[in-house]
Amino acid sequence: MATISNTNNNQRIHPHKFTLWVAIASICMMFAGLTSAYIVKSNQDNFLEFSLPNYFWFSTIAILLSSVTMHLSLKTFKARERNKYKLLISITVVLGSIFAALQVEGFISLDNHGIRLIGQNSNAAASFLLVIIGLHGLHVLGGIIALLVMFFKSFSQKIKNYNSVPLEVVSIYWHFVDILWIYLLIFLIWIR
Repeated sequence: MATISNTNNNQRIHPHKFTLWVAIASICMMFAGLTSAYIVKSNQDNFLEFSLPNYFWFSTIAILLSSVTMHLSLKTFKARERNKYKLLISITVVLGSIFAALQVEGFISLDNHGIRLIGQNSNAAASFLLVIIGLHGLHVLGGIIALLVMFFKSFSQKIKNYNSVPLEVVSIYWHFVDILWIYLLIFLIWIR
C-alpha cells in the first residue's frame, strides 16, 4: 500500500505548476476574447488597415531565440552545469529585454508613420493593436522579472539543493508567452 501512495504522490502535478496552468488558461481566454473583438470590430467601414513595422518581425526572432536559450538553461540546470546555466539564463534575459525593446520601437514606428494608437486621431485598429500587443508585453515583462529572479539566484552562493521546479515554472511561462506572441503575430497578419 505504501508503494501505491508514493507512486500517486510522484504523479501529482506540483502546486506551482498547477497554478501556472490555471493562469495560462485564463490568459488564453482573455486573448481569445480580445482577438474575437478585433474580428468583430474589423468589419466596420472605418477600420484602418496598415502593415506592421519590421520591428515586430525582429522581436519575433529575439523571442524565439530566447525560448531556445530558456530550454537549454533548464537542461543545463538539471545537468548541474552551473556555469553554462548562468550563461544561458543571462542570454535569455537579454533576448527577452531585446524583444520588449523592439516591441516599443514598433509602436514608435507606427506613431512616426501617422498611425495614432490613442487619442483623438486614433483608429480602432491601432487602439486594438496597442491593447493586444501591450497586454502581451505586460506578460512578457512579468516573465522578464521572473527570469531576473532566476538570474540573480544563479549567481548566489547559497544554492544547496538543485530544485528545478521554480525554473521549470519560469520555463513553461516563458515558452507560453513565446507561443502566444506567434499566435498574435499570425492573427494580426492574416486578419488584416
